[in-house]
Parts: sequence; structure tokens; C-alpha cells
Amino acid sequence: MSLPEIVSREQWRAARAELLVKEKAVTRARDALGAERRGLPMVEVEEEYVFEGGDGKATLLDLFEGRHQLVVYHFMFAPEWDAGCRSCSGFLDQIGHLAHLEARSTSFAAVSRAPYPKLLPFKARMGWTVPWYSSYGTDFNRDYEVTLERDGELVERPGLSCFLRDRDRVFHTYSTYERGLDGLGSTTSLLDLTALGRQEEWEEPKGRASALGAPAGNERTRYHDEYDD
Repeated sequence: MSLPEIVSREQWRAARAELLVKEKAVTRARDALGAERRGLPMVEVEEEYVFEGGDGKATLLDLFEGRHQLVVYHFMFAPEWDAGCRSCSGFLDQIGHLAHLEARSTSFAAVSRAPYPKLLPFKARMGWTVPWYSSYGTDFNRDYEVTLERDGELVERPGLSCFLRDRDRVFHTYSTYERGLDGLGSTTSLLDLTALGRQEEWEEPKGRASALGAPAGNERTRYHDEYDD
């Protein structure tokens, strides 16, 4: 195995400082990319999707649970499978406490094509508490390009989609797939994909941070058991 070169502490500090310049450039570029992402147009969702979850039937609007935004993880679980995708399972394993997303008026849910009774035992096995819905019998997976037809067969691919609610109107704002999921899973990384972002004052475009009438950014961060309902 090829290991890093062994150097003195002073040499390490010099090399680290040189790399930090490049890391800062990546951070600035990522912030600029996030601003462009928040500047994307959005599409109104007019289809009446009906999902099945723990409380029975639910519409896409119901998945918001009254919040302004919704992040959907397209979990690969085809109707004929006996268990969910391993890589998708690894993704859900890393999702933290949802209270931090919810404090920024953003809900999170997983959606799979398998019937809900098939999802339940696997969810119990994995010990997940995140909301998980079945889109079985709907065109949701096809419409959001996570179930594709190739050579006459249906294939699944992982993805993530973001939605924004304006009263009872729902809009699709963003989707990403496969390698686009790399590095996602933390609260901030998920918020960076949404139209309202992290809701911090430094973000562009201006005005969205205060649109929800709540303190911006870290002023809103609490221990997860201290958030008000």
C-alpha cells in the first residue's frame, strides 16, 4: 500500500496551508453553484399522485406535513424485490435527526415503487424512523426519471427531488441522480439543494432567508429535543 510521505510538523503545516487555498476556492465555487441552483425555474406539479404510508393514502402535498419544502429520496426498491437497494440503504443510514431540517420548514421522505406492505418489514429491519411511502401504481417514479425503460425492461436508479409549496400549490424545483448524490446526507447538504437553501443572510438571492419569518441560520439551531413543534 502506498502511504503519504512522512515529513516534519512544519512541512505538514506548509503543505496544509497550500491545500487550504484550494479548499477555500472550492467552497466559494460551491456557494456560487448553490446560488445558481436556487435561481432555477420551477415547474408546477399538476399530477394527482397518491402514495401509501403509515397513515394510509397520502398526496404529494400531504408529504410536506404543512412545511414549505419537501426533499424526496428516491429509494430503489422495485415491486419484485425482496429487499431494498444496499447503496440506498447506506444513504438513509446517514440521514441525521430530521428536527434540524424541519426547523427550516423542510420535510424529508423516502419514496419507493414497491408496495407499502413490502417496505414495512425492511424498514423495521433497518431501524429507520424517516417517513417512507410507496408510489406503487402511480407514474411518480417514471415522471421523476428514477424508473426508466431500457431494452424493454424497467430499471431503477437512485435520485433525490426537491419540492416547494405555495399554499396548496406544489412545485418541483430540483432533482439529481446517481453520482449527484455523492456527499449528500447532512442537513446543510440537503438544504443546499432546495429553493430556500440554508435560509442564512449571506445566501443569494437575498430575501429568502427571512421569507419564513424565523431567525436565519445558526440562530435557529437548537438541540434536536428543544425545537418547538
